[in-house]
Amino acid sequence: MSFKKMLIILFAIYTLASTSFAAENYKTDRAHSSVEFVVRHFMINKVRGEFKDFTATATYDAEDMSKWSVSATIQTASIDTENEKRDNHLRSPDFFDAENNAEITFTSKSITKNGDEYVAVGDFTMRGVTKEIQLPFTITGKITDPWGNERIGIESSLTINRQDYGVSWSKSMDNGGLVVSDEVKIELNMELVKK
Repeated sequence: MSFKKMLIILFAIYTLASTSFAAENYKTDRAHSSVEFVVRHFMINKVRGEFKDFTATATYDAEDMSKWSVSATIQTASIDTENEKRDNHLRSPDFFDAENNAEITFTSKSITKNGDEYVAVGDFTMRGVTKEIQLPFTITGKITDPWGNERIGIESSLTINRQDYGVSWSKSMDNGGLVVSDEVKIELNMELVKK
């Protein structure tokens, strides 16, 4: 075998290997994903809501976790708690100030494995305030659907203090409790499809 042919074969093998293990890019399947939240009302009940307009992208490499990344953008005006009056109040300067702070964003800096879970460390920005947070998540599956699309399922849940981000409207009750809790539980259910 000539040296030239050997180089061509080696190059072909390298190209195939690089393609097989290259990082893959995924985007949100909005029809099968959700961004929801839960807050306490009068400290006796839970009120649930969701954001209807959001996008998320992820980079995944089965062989190299250092290449993983995730980013997400939520449109604050898309908040929906099934109560128009309350939703308008939440869009106002008392809460999200959607007119001046149209987006909530998260961009990962690193992703590590912790037991059966993963943790994405990154910048979370809401109402113009950016803080580094740890976003725990699980991969619920990686499949190829009947139409040949590769999909990854991700679930995540975390609790933040809204006061940390300037979402500070509050009223106290006679017993000292709050009308709306400072702690907000965020629940993410994402189905991502390979681009």
